[in-house]
Amino acid sequence: DSTPALRRVETQKVCMINNQVFEKDQIPVAVQGRTYYGCCEMCKEKLANDAASRQAVDPVTGKKVDKATAVIAAKPDGSVLYFESEETLKKYQAPAGS
Repeated sequence: DSTPALRRVETQKVCMINNQVFEKDQIPVAVQGRTYYGCCEMCKEKLANDAASRQAVDPVTGKKVDKATAVIAAKPDGSVLYFESEETLKKYQAPAGS
């Protein structure tokens, strides 16, 4: 099985610019009624001003997802993937052909 095990992570533990999970809560950035998270002032600035930085692509469906509302899962190396739903996360984790 070449797909690494993913673990669901809390939104506030993710720097949404570096796309990495951290042990502690990150800095909240409110944009248009949604909350994003960054690890430093530079990341906060980018989240506040760059709409593209607040989007990701679901690796299963290929659709754009809002990082504030996405289901987020971390790989063993701490990098994260953003999913539309729990369902697409499960599909990603399912062995091929199941």
